Amino acid sequence: MEIKVCGMREPENIRSLISDVNPDWMGLIFYPKSPRYVSDEYSERFEEFPVKKVGVFVNESVDEILRKVKLFDLSAIQLHGNEPVEILAELKRKTAAELWKVISVANEINWENIAAYLPYVNKFLFDTASPNHGGTGRKFDWEILKTYTFEKGFLLSGGLDAESVTEIKTLKTEIDQLEGVDLNSKFEDAPGLKNIERIVRFKEKLDHSL
Repeated sequence: MEIKVCGMREPENIRSLISDVNPDWMGLIFYPKSPRYVSDEYSERFEEFPVKKVGVFVNESVDEILRKVKLFDLSAIQLHGNEPVEILAELKRKTAAELWKVISVANEINWENIAAYLPYVNKFLFDTASPNHGGTGRKFDWEILKTYTFEKGFLLSGGLDAESVTEIKTLKTEIDQLEGVDLNSKFEDAPGLKNIERIVRFKEKLDHSL
């Protein structure tokens, strides 16, 4: 199971995350309204860190996304807004970075609408619907995902914590396309500042259970 830790910003916190957790992915949020927003001034501070970086964007222009990809050396682009398929098609043509599309889940999912993204995305990420585009600390009803039929893999997000591991394991046995988890607000001491020990315990518990 891949582990992505999202909403990282502080260099010392990132250094501890890499040394103690060594996540598969680290998410940087480029949505200005987020309390975890990463501004351009951080780019040089992140150059030393040997971790694949995912840029999180909300309804951003293609030009700005591509600028951030270059500035922060992003390995993946996570689109967390209402981005149309055309945006992903253009990004697919213009960058080698992976494309992830977030599906915000309320009470149901329209799989037919999501199918249109399949030619362009590397994976989906399912998160709890929110006007603030993530960081709710709340789970959605994972039963909805049991109707997922696409071959494309996905990450699970939304209110995950150490107590979620058993449920995650059960879901993985039922849905093989579940590739990993996205950790954020439940593992924070403050917005953008992760409790590394809490993440370590989660990873140990997850590794032991799978």
